[in-house]
Amino acid sequence: MTTRHSAKVGTNPEDANPMSNYLLCANPVQGHVAPIIAIARDLVARGHDVTVLTGSRFRDAVEAAGAAHRSLGGIADYDDRSIEDQLPDRDRYRGIAKLQYDIQTIFIKTVPDQARAVEAAVAELTPDAILVEAAFAGILPLLLDGRANRPAVLAVGVVPLSQASVDAAPYGLGLAPKPGAFGRVRNRVLNLLVQKVIFRQTQRLANETMVALGRPKLHEFILDQSRLFDRFLQLSPSEFEYPRSDLSSNLRFVGTVLPPAPIAGPLPAWWSELDGERPVVHVTQGTIDNKDFDRLVRPTLDALADLDVLVVVATGGRPVEELGELPGNARAAEFLPYDLLFPKTGVFVTNAGFGGTQYALSHGVPLVTAGETEDKPEVSMRAEYIGVGVNLKTGTPKAAAIRAGVERVLGDPGFRERAVALAARIEEYDTFGEIEAELESAVRSARLQLERPAG
Repeated sequence: MTTRHSAKVGTNPEDANPMSNYLLCANPVQGHVAPIIAIARDLVARGHDVTVLTGSRFRDAVEAAGAAHRSLGGIADYDDRSIEDQLPDRDRYRGIAKLQYDIQTIFIKTVPDQARAVEAAVAELTPDAILVEAAFAGILPLLLDGRANRPAVLAVGVVPLSQASVDAAPYGLGLAPKPGAFGRVRNRVLNLLVQKVIFRQTQRLANETMVALGRPKLHEFILDQSRLFDRFLQLSPSEFEYPRSDLSSNLRFVGTVLPPAPIAGPLPAWWSELDGERPVVHVTQGTIDNKDFDRLVRPTLDALADLDVLVVVATGGRPVEELGELPGNARAAEFLPYDLLFPKTGVFVTNAGFGGTQYALSHGVPLVTAGETEDKPEVSMRAEYIGVGVNLKTGTPKAAAIRAGVERVLGDPGFRERAVALAARIEEYDTFGEIEAELESAVRSARLQLERPAG
């Protein structure tokens, strides 16, 4: 088993890899930026020169990681803490229609401003390679320029893998694979339906955007751009993905970039109660989707009020008082140190953010998931499919459904056993080491291409 490490320590400078100059790019969304900043911190520690292109609000976090910060401009530099300002009509949509609205508004209409920022950064910094999070569509114009006219471009998948397959339903539907010929027929039909009908307007907008920027139309479906990169590094263990027989050759599973534990300050006075006398159920809506506690936190408190468990709530920065009156078996804080909390947790009730889910699974904690927006239906279904969680299949579950899910996970040791097995698999990956190795390999390949004589 290999172990994680963050940097090369004590190496002879003559033996070390030569320092490279990397440009990292991310949409200004916490769940997309956090892994990029973690990667930047590690690359800086290894001696590389790193610049991160993202929203202006992340300047301090980027610079604290030791990297240089460049800000996106125009409508690409939004603040995800007030995402409703960028998505004013979002509440009019449900399900895959909401996903399509998000993609058009946040990830496609921002492409011109993102692309200009990338072009300026490449001209000024001349990076050896570029690493983007996979939803950063502003890199597409550069990819379409052709391999000879750009540095190596790699991507990291910060959400569940989006790649069309005969073995899986289209991304966004939250459907588990079906075995056999019937499943493959279902997938072919659904892929055609999504690509040619449901997402037709989104694909047209993406193509119009590329043409307006002087590039050809996309060769691939807008949600299938993972095939375009020189390397696509999926940030999850392979066991968290559906089995596919037709994965692209550029794909590597490199394990999980775990988010840093929230800085919580002194432990709350009630911390000693997490002593194992009662099972601990942790519930949170994260730091972004926490404007309305009635979506998940409050129903969980109500559902478990008379159960012999200790319910622990993290409000994601909102005042605890906004939760209202707490049941006798509930404790709450604005932030909690997850590196200390998860080893004491029996069940994690979550709205299925990708990073938080993998953090829990890295500690062997099984899940009850309630996600219906962005990538959350895909996260939830994967947790159900591999047997590490109960998928409530809604973002606003009833108290009775939450209680049944928690009781099922606590009552069946198989959930914990499978989560612990996945935690052991996550630990086997040297994620940061593999990311650096893939970057350096891509840089060497690019240099060899340039050195080859013409003709």
